[in-house]
Amino acid sequence: MRKNILWMLATILLCGIISSCKEKKEQTIDPADNSLFVTLTDAVPDAILEIRYFGTYNFVGARIDGYEEPTALLTKQAADSLRAVSDDIKSQGYRLKIYDAYRPQKGVDHFVRWSKDVNDTLMKRYFYPDLDKSVLFPQEYICERSGHSRGSTVDLTLFDMATEKELDMGGTFDWFGHESHPDFGGNPETFEYTPNDSITETQFANRMILRKAMMRHGFKPFRTEWWHFTLANEPFPDTYFTFPVKQIKR
Repeated sequence: MRKNILWMLATILLCGIISSCKEKKEQTIDPADNSLFVTLTDAVPDAILEIRYFGTYNFVGARIDGYEEPTALLTKQAADSLRAVSDDIKSQGYRLKIYDAYRPQKGVDHFVRWSKDVNDTLMKRYFYPDLDKSVLFPQEYICERSGHSRGSTVDLTLFDMATEKELDMGGTFDWFGHESHPDFGGNPETFEYTPNDSITETQFANRMILRKAMMRHGFKPFRTEWWHFTLANEPFPDTYFTFPVKQIKR
C-alpha cells in the first residue's frame, strides 16, 4: 500500500515537472526568431501567392508594416499540414491560392492605427461599403491581436486548373460583412445549402470544398471568414511573433 502511495506521489511530481518545463519552454520563445518557420512555397511549391498586404489592394489601401517581400511564412507544422491539403485539392483539380499567412505584430498594429482614423476611407467601397468605419474595431473586424501572428493561420482560396480562374466563392477576401461568414447561405457543419438571393448553391458548395479539405488535414475554420483557417494543434498558441515577412533562407 505504502509503495503504491509513493509511486502515485512520484508520478504526480514528475507530471508537474514536465508541465512546468513545457510552460517554461513556451515562455522563453523569442518572438523575433524566425527559425521555427518556413517559407510556405518551400513546403507547398504549387501554391499561388497573392499577398494582399504587400501590395495596395487591401482594405487599408497601402502596404502593411512588416511585409518586406511578397511571400508567405508558416510554422513548420502548419506548412506540413497545408502540403497535405494541397495534395488533396490537386487530386480534385484545384490549387491553393494564398492571400496571407504569418502576420507580424507590427502589421496588426498598423491595422489598429488605421481603424482609429475614421477619416481614412480610401478602400471603403471595395471592402466595407455597408459599414461605418467607426464600428470596425468595436465589432472586432480589427483586433489588437491576431492568430496570424502565432504563425499557424492562413487565408486562402481555391484556383480551378480547368478554368484557370479562382473558384467562385460568392464573396471576396477581406469583405467586412455577414456575407463572408461560412454559414452564409447554408449550414457549414452539415454542408447543406439554404436557398437565398445572395449566394448560389454552387458558390456555397465551393466554399465547402475548401472547408472540408482544410478540416481533413488538421485545420479549424473561423466563424466569420470562409477563407481563414488555423492549425488546430498549433505549436505556439501563446506567442505573437514580430519578425518581418520575407524569404527565410537556411
